[in-house]
Amino acid sequence: MSSRATGKTASHYAAALLGCTILSGLPVAVMAQDGAAQPVAQPQADPQPAPAAPQQDEIIRTIAVSGAQRLEPETIISYIQMRPGMTYSAALADQALIDLAATELFGDTEVTFENGNVVITVVENPIINRIILEGNRRLKDDKIMPEINLSPRQIFTRSKVRADVARIIELYKRQGRFAASVEPQMVMLDQNRVDVIFEISEGPKSKVRQINIIGNEAYSDGDLRGEMVTKEAGLLKIFSSATSYDPDRMAFDQQRLRQFYLTEGYADFRVVSAVAELTPDKKDFIITYVVEEGERYKFGDVEVVSQLRDFDSELLTAALSMETGDWYNAELVDNTIDQLSETAGTFGYAFAQVSPEFVPNREERTMDVTFTLSDAPRVYVESIEINGNTITQDKVVRREFRIVEGDAFSSLQVSRSTARINSLGYFQENFEVEQIEGSSPDRIILQANLQEEPTGELSLSAGFSSLESFIFQGSIRQNNFRGRGQTIGLSLNYSRYSRSGSISFSEPYLFDRNIFAGIDIYRQDYNNGYFNRQSATYEQSTTGLSARVGVPLTEYMSLIGRYTLNFEDITIDENSFFADFDGDGVRTCEPLLAGRYLCEAIGTRTNSILGLSLVHNSLDSRLRPTRGETASVGVDFAGLGGSTRYVRVTGNAAKYWSLGSGFIASIQAEGGYIMGLNNRGPGLDKVLLTDRFFLGEPDMRGFDIRGVGPRVVRRFYTVDENGDTVLSPLDSKNNQDDALGGTAYYFGRAEIEIPLGTGARELGLRPSIFMDVGSVFGVRTPTLTQSPLPNGLFIAQRNSDGDPIYTQLVRNDAGIVTGSSIVTNAIAPDGSVNTAIGTQLPPFVEEFLGDSPSPRLTVGIGVNWNSPFGPFRIDLAHTLLKQRGDETKTISFNVGTQF
Repeated sequence: MSSRATGKTASHYAAALLGCTILSGLPVAVMAQDGAAQPVAQPQADPQPAPAAPQQDEIIRTIAVSGAQRLEPETIISYIQMRPGMTYSAALADQALIDLAATELFGDTEVTFENGNVVITVVENPIINRIILEGNRRLKDDKIMPEINLSPRQIFTRSKVRADVARIIELYKRQGRFAASVEPQMVMLDQNRVDVIFEISEGPKSKVRQINIIGNEAYSDGDLRGEMVTKEAGLLKIFSSATSYDPDRMAFDQQRLRQFYLTEGYADFRVVSAVAELTPDKKDFIITYVVEEGERYKFGDVEVVSQLRDFDSELLTAALSMETGDWYNAELVDNTIDQLSETAGTFGYAFAQVSPEFVPNREERTMDVTFTLSDAPRVYVESIEINGNTITQDKVVRREFRIVEGDAFSSLQVSRSTARINSLGYFQENFEVEQIEGSSPDRIILQANLQEEPTGELSLSAGFSSLESFIFQGSIRQNNFRGRGQTIGLSLNYSRYSRSGSISFSEPYLFDRNIFAGIDIYRQDYNNGYFNRQSATYEQSTTGLSARVGVPLTEYMSLIGRYTLNFEDITIDENSFFADFDGDGVRTCEPLLAGRYLCEAIGTRTNSILGLSLVHNSLDSRLRPTRGETASVGVDFAGLGGSTRYVRVTGNAAKYWSLGSGFIASIQAEGGYIMGLNNRGPGLDKVLLTDRFFLGEPDMRGFDIRGVGPRVVRRFYTVDENGDTVLSPLDSKNNQDDALGGTAYYFGRAEIEIPLGTGARELGLRPSIFMDVGSVFGVRTPTLTQSPLPNGLFIAQRNSDGDPIYTQLVRNDAGIVTGSSIVTNAIAPDGSVNTAIGTQLPPFVEEFLGDSPSPRLTVGIGVNWNSPFGPFRIDLAHTLLKQRGDETKTISFNVGTQF
C-alpha cells in the first residue's frame, strides 16, 4: 500500500482511502445472498459489529526526514505529533504539515507514506546574509534598522518580512509620509543564504491641504485655525513642521478648540466629530471638524467655602479674580484652583483640596461656581530625601532647600528650593521636588529624585565672528568639581584683535557657610584695531587677578565685594608713530598718526580696584530664565595704590515673564558713570581711553563695534571725476575714525523669544525679536586739526637726537647711483636735495561727532542655535534712530564661541 500527502493534496488522498474501505466490504454482501435457501432463524437483536482491526500496512513503522541541511532529523520529528506505531491517516499527515508550517523554518514541506514508512521532505528557509535598504533618504539606516525584526544570521520567514514592511511604512507615516511604499526583494545566494532588500519609495510629505470647520457661528474659521497647532500648507508655512499631518496633534487641536471656547464662556461646547481624509494621490490631508458651540454663559454666584479654620471664606471670596456678570472663563477657574491650593500650601496645608462645583442656569445662561477648600491638617516636613546623586554630595543639594526637616510645610519655599536646584545646572531639566505622604496625615516627605547630567565642558572650536573675524577657542571647565559644587576652569582664546587666557575657581559655600568666594587669574592682549581699527600698530597687555566674596542678605539679595589688581602695558611703534612735530627736540606720540586719545593711554600703569555690588536675583534659572527679576548696583573705586584713580558707578536690571504658548518676554536696562580723579594736566581728560564706556556690537545690535558715541572722524580731500578737490563723504571707507568712548552711558533692550515646533526645539533653535536703545556720551571736546590745501601735512621722522633724517643717494666716481644712506643733512655734498623721511598726510578735516545723550534705536530679529560647531547667533537689525557719525551694521553673527 502506498500513500502520499502534501499541503495541497491531502484531502484527495483521504477520499481515495475512504473509497478503498467501501470496496473491501463488497464480498461480504455477495456471500449473504448465496445463503438465502438455508433455514431462516428466528428474528433477534442485531449484534454490534466488532471494530475492524487496522491492516498491517497502515501502521507507521518508521519516520524519516529528507532535505534537512541545518536541522537534525530528530529535531524536525519533534515538531510533529506523528510517531511510529500510530495508524497513518490523512488527518495525521495534515496535522504534521500544519505543525511544520507553524515553526516558520521551512519554505515547503511534504509527507509521503508507503509500506508503513513515512518520509517527511522539507525545504529549509534560507539564512539571512544581509539586510539592505534602498531609496531611503529622509530616514537613514540607523533610524530604520533598530525598528525591524529581521537581522543577519536569522532564518528568513515571510511573516517577518511582512511585519517589517508594515513597520517601515509606519515609521514614514510618523514623519508625515503616508504615500511611502516598501517592496521587499530577495537575492538567493549559495549555501542556502539570501540577501533581503527593502526597496523604499518615500514619496512626498503629506501636508494638511485644508482644515474645514462646520458648525461655528461665533468665531470664524480663521480664528479657530489660529488656535490650532496644525496649520494649512502654504508658501508662508514652507519651513513649518506644523503643516504635516499628525494624529496626536489633531487630537491636541480638539483640546485646544475646547479650551478656547471654554475660556470665552461656551461651557457646552463640544467637538462632534473630527475626520482626516487622505487625498487619492496620498499627498495631502483634508481635515474636517464638526463642532457644536452651544450658548455663552456668564458667571453667576461665585464664592469660596473654606473648611480650614485659618482661612475666612468671605475674605477668600472677595479676593477672587472673577465677579458675577463676567463672561465665564474655564481657564480663570483653573487658575483660581491653583491659587487657592498654593495659598493653602504656603500656610502648611499641603493636602488641602479645592473642589469646584458648577451649577448652570440654562434659562439665564449663567454659571454658579463654588470653590470648596476642604479641611486638612497642617503638615510638617518629616524628612528630606536625596536620591539618584552618585557624584554630587548630598550637602550640595540639601543646602539649596529653603525648608528643613521639622518645619511647617510651605509650597512657596518648596517652589523656591526647586528653582535653586534647577539653577545649579547639575541635574535634569525641569527638576521638581516630589511631595509624598509621611507616616501620619500631618507629615510629608520631600524627595529630590535626581538624574545627574554631565557637568564637565571641553571645548575646542574654530569659528568666524563679524566682530573679530576668525576665532580659535579652547576651554575646559568643571561646574561640579569633586561633587562639591565648586567650579574650576581654564580657557584660551585667539582672534584677530585679541588673545586671552584665564584660570578661574569658585566656591559657592566657603567653609560650608553661605559665603560665596572666587578668584580669576588672567592675561589679555589687545592688538591693532581693538580701539582704533586704522593703521595704528599697538599692543595693550593686561595681566591681573580678581577676587570676590559674596554673602546673602535675604533669600533674593546678596552683597558682593571684589578686588582687582591689573598691570597694564600699552605700547606703540615709536619709529612709525612718534615725531617731533612741535620742533622742541622731543619725540612724542603723534595723534595725527596714532589716533587721538590713544597717545594719552600709552605707558605702563597699575590698577588697584575695590568694588562693592548689591544684587537682587529671583530668576527661575540662571542658565535660561523664563520668569523672575534681577537687578544690581555696583561701585568701583580705583586708587588703593596703583597709578589710576577713578570712581565708577554701574547698575542693571532685567525682568523675564511668560506670555503663554511658549513665548518669553524680557526687558533689560543698564547704565553707568565714571568720574576720573587723576590730575593729568591741562587739556587732558581725567579718564583714560581704556577706562571709558563703549557701546556697539555685540551689546547694541545694529551698530558696528564701538559704533555708538563720541568719535573724531578724519575726512580726506579727494579729486572727483571733474578734477575738483572735494571732501570725502562721512561714510567713506577711506576716512579714519577714532572712537573715544564716554564717561556715561545707558542701554536698554526689549526682547520676545518665539517658540518653534518640536523639531526646531530639538535642534536648539531659539528665534527672537528685539529692540535696543542706548547712548554713550560725556567726553571733553578735543582739539581738532585741519591740514592745509593742497599739499597737506608732512611729519618728519627724526633720529634719537631729535634731528630730522633724510635719504642721501650714494654715487661712484662715474656718477652712477650705487646705493643710499641715512643722513641728517638736507643738502647733499654735490648740492642736490636729500629726500626727507617721514609721513605725508594728504589734506584732511577732523570733526568731533556723536557726543550726545540722544537715544539710538534699533529693531530686528535674531536666532540662537546650539549648533554642532558651538553656540551660533545671528542678528538682522534695522537702525531707526542714530546720530551723525555713528557706524551702523545690518547683520552680525558669531559661531564657535560665545559673544
